[in-house]
Amino acid sequence: MKVGILGYPQVGRTTLFAMLTKLEKNANTSSSAAETLVGVAKINDPRLTILTGMFKPKKTIPATLDLVDLGGVGKKEALRNVDVLVHVVRAFHDEAVPHANGEVDPVRDIAAMELELVISDLAWVENRLTKIDKELQKMPKAGLEPEKKVLTRFRTQLESERPLRELALQDDEVKLVLGYGFLSLKPMLFVLNVGEDALAKPDHGETMEQLNSYEDKANTRILSVCAKIEAELAQLSPDDVAMFMADLGLDEPGLDRLAREAYGLLGRISFFTVGPDEVRAWSIRRGTMAKQAAGAIHSDIERGFIRAEVVHYDDFMQHKSMAVCKEKGIFRLEGKEYLVREGDIINFRFNV
Repeated sequence: MKVGILGYPQVGRTTLFAMLTKLEKNANTSSSAAETLVGVAKINDPRLTILTGMFKPKKTIPATLDLVDLGGVGKKEALRNVDVLVHVVRAFHDEAVPHANGEVDPVRDIAAMELELVISDLAWVENRLTKIDKELQKMPKAGLEPEKKVLTRFRTQLESERPLRELALQDDEVKLVLGYGFLSLKPMLFVLNVGEDALAKPDHGETMEQLNSYEDKANTRILSVCAKIEAELAQLSPDDVAMFMADLGLDEPGLDRLAREAYGLLGRISFFTVGPDEVRAWSIRRGTMAKQAAGAIHSDIERGFIRAEVVHYDDFMQHKSMAVCKEKGIFRLEGKEYLVREGDIINFRFNV
């Protein structure tokens, strides 16, 4: 599962990517001429920190995100191969850093990028519909009519200059088009790179107010970060970070929120395994059953699955003891069809 970061020049995209992935340590450059940067970002989860403090394991492993720095819309194939898009939008003013499109205007830049995605998808849809019509003229094929119906609906949406992600699609419709990698169908996280002055405002300034309508759109989220502040936070000790954020009125670093929002748009949830050797957050798709969740740890555990011992993090924190949770009956045995919830603490029983 990949998250693609895109944006116009001079918006802070590469800076945010580098800080999210600790570029100097784990990002690398592909061998292609496009030089697409790839890296891994950790999901900083306060629950994992608390569990680590309680169990004092030898190591702690967070959930992660695979990130790709896509640049602009020009890298069409790279864009099609990611699952979620993060559009970094400039909302800060700095005379020393000219904006590629002239004046700083986040509303304009979001609309322009959305239009580029829509136009790219529309060209693809029209080309595919032409091919389908030619095929149907030669010989009717059962699989082509449903696809034509979905793509015709897509064309209507795109001709109205609206992204495909806003359409409500049935599961069978999604399966028909999943392999095509439509750009405007991908979930979108708009990240406003704001100035320090905007962080002091409860609504992060007029820009966020102008873009509030995006929060109501399907498969779309919007948040603001200040890359300059994030860069300063990255140089501080944990204690100094807490003091600095308190002075700014921030609850947590913006990069943590960014990673979690992208993680949520991917449809991912985390469950935990705990013990003296390791406390770890495991990433699975929302709606995953216990047996398949076991496979996230190891295929042998899935194959030999017997039962899942489950207690939710919130319930565990009420008593702070597995023994007490068992006494209270909130530490349960679940079968293979149990739907794992976000925040479950699980121990898998298995036999191979």
